[in-house]
Amino acid sequence: MNISLTTPALLFPTVSLLMLAYTNRILTLATIIRSLYDRYHADKDERLLPQIENLRFRVYLIRNMQIFGVLSLLMCVVSMFALFAGWDAAGKWTFGIALVLMIISLGISLRELLISAGALDLLLTDLEEHERLG
Repeated sequence: MNISLTTPALLFPTVSLLMLAYTNRILTLATIIRSLYDRYHADKDERLLPQIENLRFRVYLIRNMQIFGVLSLLMCVVSMFALFAGWDAAGKWTFGIALVLMIISLGISLRELLISAGALDLLLTDLEEHERLG
């Protein structure tokens, strides 16, 4: 298989958009966590603790998504350098590693999305019960 210097460069826009999406997720979670923190210290409501634990796990996942995304971008740059230097085998291997790292990042992202959707579903179920009993 022949790859050129521009092949690893194809991942740059993808990684940039993914990192922006990941950053938006972490900023949104930070806002929610700060709000829950204030509510917990004001009310000492023990029912908030499972939500806080869920958010802690999601922050952990997003951190890992970002780490693997950045490593993927780094491997793309290394791949481009290797191809530029004429080290075709090294360029192919590092590009392959970049693709694997991106797959891991996307897999973690999928897991975080499923957890997020599950948390929202629990809130909606709770809202429906309050309305029904209401």
